[in-house]
Amino acid sequence: MMASGRLVPISRDVDAVLIPLGTPVVIPAGAQVVITQELGGTYTVIVNGNLVRIEGKDADALGLHDDAGDEMRQHQHSAPLTAEGPVAEEAVWAALRTCFDPEIPVNIVDLGLVYDVHIVDTDEGGNAVEIIMTLTAPGCGMGPFIVDDVRTKVQSVENVTEVNVALEFDPPWDRSMMTDEAKLQLGMF
Repeated sequence: MMASGRLVPISRDVDAVLIPLGTPVVIPAGAQVVITQELGGTYTVIVNGNLVRIEGKDADALGLHDDAGDEMRQHQHSAPLTAEGPVAEEAVWAALRTCFDPEIPVNIVDLGLVYDVHIVDTDEGGNAVEIIMTLTAPGCGMGPFIVDDVRTKVQSVENVTEVNVALEFDPPWDRSMMTDEAKLQLGMF
């Protein structure tokens, strides 16, 4: 969901991350922010001319409710060592489609950031999901946050007991890796 240009006062001090550096900051109560993106359970806002990411768990500071986070917590499970069955690869891809680069309103799959997904049996009887992905730029300060988001969301898929994410920069990402839908959404046609 996009909330383009909506001005919102922050109701309490809230932790955030400066984009694209990945530097933690605190936005003080009373600060005015403009919400630019509400996708994947996180919020991208502009405060004092800076782009920052606010986690969904802090939606109340924006006067919002964290519906996406509620849904994820409802399906989240603690990672057992053994699985009760196989992992549906389609469910892994669906979880990946809920992950977003906070600067771009397109999910990481349609952006072309996910190179490969493998589901392998573990020695303990579980299911490990191995994800090979890239970032739009190798030095992206938001990389650790995107990778953590991927791990968290894929871990919530039924029967997943382990998630491993490897960043690969060869080949480097470029716009040709985006789906046609992503290009349309970003006005690149």
